[in-house]
Amino acid sequence: MMNTYRSHSVRETEEIAEQFAKTLHPGDVVAYTGDLGAGKTAFTRGMARGLGIADEVASPTFALVHEYRGSVILYHFDMYRITDFDDLYSTGFFDYLDDPNGILAIEWSENIDGVLPPGTITVAFTVLGEEEREIKISREE
Repeated sequence: MMNTYRSHSVRETEEIAEQFAKTLHPGDVVAYTGDLGAGKTAFTRGMARGLGIADEVASPTFALVHEYRGSVILYHFDMYRITDFDDLYSTGFFDYLDDPNGILAIEWSENIDGVLPPGTITVAFTVLGEEEREIKISREE
């Protein structure tokens, strides 16, 4: 199943994500693809709000992963600098996958495509203009 959305602002991207978050369950993995500046962190901010998380969401570029706690734990990964299995293993990624209370949001998921679990939800961002984005959300059936 795929849903396609068009966003005309950061706020709209966050609102789409906030509604999407209400369909998520602990254990879900959400894999983002898209260019730098396409709206991945804004989408995560909206997801966090939709999951009842009040924390300030920031890009995990240098930390590799941020944890946000609410009724579930949102693990926000940035895999931009991950180049091989050893890099990935050192992030503790596989331990996070085993957390039954967590939801993983993974920026630059294309860098770890081979290890994403079955049932991963893909969110693809396409830049259409300065503020305009196409957001495609795909769920494996």
